[in-house]
Amino acid sequence: MAKLKSIFVCQECGHQETRWLGKCPSCGEWNTFSESIKEKNDRGGSQDKRFSLGEPTNIGNISAQDSERIITGISEFDHILGGGIVPGSLVLLAGPPGIGKSTLLLQIAESFAKSGRSCLYVSGEESLAQIKLRSDRLGIKSNKLLVYSETNIREIISRIRNLKPELVIIDSIQAVYHPDLSAISGSVGQVRGCAEEINYLAKSEKIPVFISGHITKEGTIAGPKVLEHTVDTVLYFDETKDNIYRVIRTEKNRFGPADELSIFQMKNTGLEQVVNPSMMFLESRPVGAAGSVIVTLIEGSRPLLLELQALVTSTNFSMPRRQVSGLDYNRVLLMIAVMERILGARLENYDVFLNVAGGARISEPASDLSVIMAIYSAYRNKPVDEGTIVIGEVGLAGEIRAVSFIDRRVNEAKKLGFKTCIIPGGNLKNLSSSKIKLVGVSTIREAVRLIDG
Repeated sequence: MAKLKSIFVCQECGHQETRWLGKCPSCGEWNTFSESIKEKNDRGGSQDKRFSLGEPTNIGNISAQDSERIITGISEFDHILGGGIVPGSLVLLAGPPGIGKSTLLLQIAESFAKSGRSCLYVSGEESLAQIKLRSDRLGIKSNKLLVYSETNIREIISRIRNLKPELVIIDSIQAVYHPDLSAISGSVGQVRGCAEEINYLAKSEKIPVFISGHITKEGTIAGPKVLEHTVDTVLYFDETKDNIYRVIRTEKNRFGPADELSIFQMKNTGLEQVVNPSMMFLESRPVGAAGSVIVTLIEGSRPLLLELQALVTSTNFSMPRRQVSGLDYNRVLLMIAVMERILGARLENYDVFLNVAGGARISEPASDLSVIMAIYSAYRNKPVDEGTIVIGEVGLAGEIRAVSFIDRRVNEAKKLGFKTCIIPGGNLKNLSSSKIKLVGVSTIREAVRLIDG
């Protein structure tokens, strides 16, 4: 009879030890050892416990029909998955406790079951009565939705193989445990061992599986970074500063584009999808206010319009303040330095505050020109026309460089009723639009002239 034992493997270099070490003796990294299962055979040798899913096959003979996507019925969730659920995929939904992971997963299960497909919802944290209370609040009633309260991964897999549902949801991965491991539930070894079992089940039975995972204070998945490598898709669940909206970002997707974004609103009846996020971020925009500029960024394949606000006031201290929210701090300092050098703006005597409205974050350089325009507008106390959006990357010499996906950005502005787009001159040759005015600029001097008139 084969016996199972644990080993510890460095996640950086693969070095193995029989016990946990704080520092890897091979690569020198700290806290990289993770518990893994090894199988000891009767002859005294040992081998990794791994699974085989078939023989080597010529890639030209493989049919891709099994990868046809399954629609959940929640369009915004299908969007971040790349168009729907891929059969046999393992999807991780990670987020801080209490943000609404279980609520969303239960809504997905109901929407999936409404289409006539069977779904098994496994909860390791709640009893059946607690799940029923949530389902009553959400108004969920479906004969195709089965709920099961269990924490033993072997029992869960046995039930799945017997029932053969078309979708499995396990809430959460930190609550289940592997009976062959002595570590407590939620530890690195337990989470990794359970995830490997679930992954093999999903691939061998062609059953899509969703698992939820908690996030630590540092913003990482509780227990394992290795879990991100095991799953096919990683979705991060976060909230805006006002705690009203929930933002889901795709951090990894083997079957579609990464960095996709969808927004939901938490209500008494559950999470409601926000179909037009740009309108949500712009609904409270002040009219005729200096320092307010609209910028278009690309989140995955989706264009998104955000309001950038700047406030410039004279300082009372020898060192002026630079406070930034929602933007890269060092990038903003770089833009301020370019303004002082190229435009001659005496910002060393002023405090500069920058904020992205709605609690969103901007990371792409296409927002450089909007940062300069917002600061300059607040500095001169002259508002930018409210029907104008600003797009462009700025170099150290004050030149404005072309950006990618300019057609998507301009079309989104046109759809929301904006009249003018200030864009890099290098992007003009790729656009032709009669419904929106395109203004090409090559330097920041040309751009700020549009404010000065």
